Amino acid sequence: MLFLHCQQPRVPSPSASAPPFRPRVVSVAAPLSVRVTGGRRGRAVVAMASADARLAGIASSIRVIPDFPKPGIMFQDITTLLLDPKAFRDTIDLFVERYKDQGITVVAGVEARGFIFGPPIALAIGAKFVPLRKPKKLPGEVISEEYSLEYGTDKIEMHVGAVQANDLALVVDDLIATGGTLCAAVKLIERVGAKVVECACVIELPELKGRDKLGDKPVFVLVEADA
Repeated sequence: MLFLHCQQPRVPSPSASAPPFRPRVVSVAAPLSVRVTGGRRGRAVVAMASADARLAGIASSIRVIPDFPKPGIMFQDITTLLLDPKAFRDTIDLFVERYKDQGITVVAGVEARGFIFGPPIALAIGAKFVPLRKPKKLPGEVISEEYSLEYGTDKIEMHVGAVQANDLALVVDDLIATGGTLCAAVKLIERVGAKVVECACVIELPELKGRDKLGDKPVFVLVEADA
């Protein structure tokens, strides 16, 4: 079993007091992993393989909700991105452009927002989509990986046989915070002999150092924001 300390990502509710979202585009050279620095509270810093004009539109479509779900948390709300067809399409296109020639056979989406971004990526690159779910959500035989939360533990599960030993996998979620859930996802997939090529997220909260938990596993993000 894998025991990792993590916090749950921050989740918003509409608020008239939300700060304006002013992204800054950063030019970054990126073969298979990207890291950027910078950013101020409530504002995003964009990171990608190049200074792509689409990134500013993606970042500006993400709403920041302060003090949700508890005081002191700046929640990155991707539901407003989904309301913008161009920003949503650009988000999927940027991931597809990165992964279409990588030989990936599995896109694994982490519940729940990984189910939004994962399937269109999988369809576009010709890979199967595998949902990684919370306990007792999958009807068939499952294997599970446990990880620790701030208080207690949780698990993610996938169907036995959904991922094969020769698969090359991409793990997709909307956000990387402390990295606990992504670590569990990687561990779960690699337990069956598959290789996780990379983890892909729309947003990263670098202050929470989620990449550190993932070790040398590459992580690719489009937008950085403060926690």
